[in-house]
Amino acid sequence: MVEPVQKTARPEFKTRLSAFGINHAQVLLSSLGRIFRNPFAGMMTVSVIAIALALPAGFYVLLQNAQQISAGWDGAARISLYLKSELDKVGAERLADELRILPEVEKLRLIDKAEALREFKALSGFGDALDALDSNPLPTVIVITPVIDTESAQNMEGFLERLRERPEVDLAQLDLQWVKRLYTITRLIQRGLLIIAAMLGLAVILVIGNTIRLDIQNRRVEIEVNKLIGATNAFIRRPFLYTGFWYGFLGGILACILVTVGLGMLRTPVKRLAGLYDSGFELMTLQFTSIITLITLAVVLGWLGSRLAVGRHLREIEPG
Repeated sequence: MVEPVQKTARPEFKTRLSAFGINHAQVLLSSLGRIFRNPFAGMMTVSVIAIALALPAGFYVLLQNAQQISAGWDGAARISLYLKSELDKVGAERLADELRILPEVEKLRLIDKAEALREFKALSGFGDALDALDSNPLPTVIVITPVIDTESAQNMEGFLERLRERPEVDLAQLDLQWVKRLYTITRLIQRGLLIIAAMLGLAVILVIGNTIRLDIQNRRVEIEVNKLIGATNAFIRRPFLYTGFWYGFLGGILACILVTVGLGMLRTPVKRLAGLYDSGFELMTLQFTSIITLITLAVVLGWLGSRLAVGRHLREIEPG
């Protein structure tokens, strides 16, 4: 009886895979050691990368804080619907229920005539004069807080026109100009921040690429010898790519530290200023996801800069 042959992984493949992983780990650690063997030059490069990354990252966090503050201003963008005087309380409540479920409405408040009169007396200072009137001249008001973001702010005029067409509405008011200005300024800042980030990202690529180019020139003889004994371009390129990885990684970590320290220095003055306006606002710092994103972006830029430099200059080195 013939026993079935069991399929097993070839020992040669496992050995090659293990050797491949060990080689990459050795090159990864040796490239880090090469940076620390020349600490002054290495830290200069890492510092330049960190500053270039920290500037857009810090402005991004400040923009997020500004948007958090402006979110409180959105409450002032209220649509006031002054209902017709002949509309009774039941009709006003029915209209309020219909409007409350609309997607453009975030919050809605119904102010009847009696409540409107009480508020006007308390805020205007003409309480005695109003008491002399035979009837309440104020209409029922529906105050709507619309949903506002960079897209819906553009459609608010259409929403306001639809409200004006309601037969129960006598007058609908909303100051759209400051809302448009607010979000136009926000988009302008975002676009400018994107341009600055792109330029500084290009600067990071150029700095790392130039550093790797100098490293290649310094190791020219070593590269020629490796090519003479049969080393492939991928084998020679590997330590330089890992060097770019470490420059990006260390620069990203230092950038996170710089942003955190800088925002920490602003936290107390901002809190004191917010207290003067009776606000509980606290300065927001880098979140965990932002830290991971910044470090990942720095690593990608580091790898890209080293890849471009190695791809260009390594082809120029051939044993003579």
